[in-house]
Amino acid sequence: MLRHFMLATAFVGVSLGAGMLGYLYFESDHVNTWRDALLNAAMLLGGMGPVHTPASEGGKVFAALYALYAGLFFLVAAGLLLAPVFHRLLHRFHWEQSTQTATPRPTRRKRRARREDRLPT
Repeated sequence: MLRHFMLATAFVGVSLGAGMLGYLYFESDHVNTWRDALLNAAMLLGGMGPVHTPASEGGKVFAALYALYAGLFFLVAAGLLLAPVFHRLLHRFHWEQSTQTATPRPTRRKRRARREDRLPT
């Protein structure tokens, strides 16, 4: 579970870094510091939308593509974090039957023999 959390955290870091670099490159006239770029990237990645409207053509295209990426990112991060939980639930409810309490299902030959024993002669 910790491994999935660390992977999701690394994924967030890489995504924020890519968003910051994109804002610094495409919106260099309006985004002056890395803190402004972090704010815009984090707001888009969190689903809130950009803080300022991009002014350049490249900035508009980048913001649109980054927003689409952010939507997919949310699904992937949620899947990474919830996969261990669902995996444990599946083990608990379906797969963890001990061999002492579980009764094996009779084979077809044994079922036929039981039916023949019950038939009147």
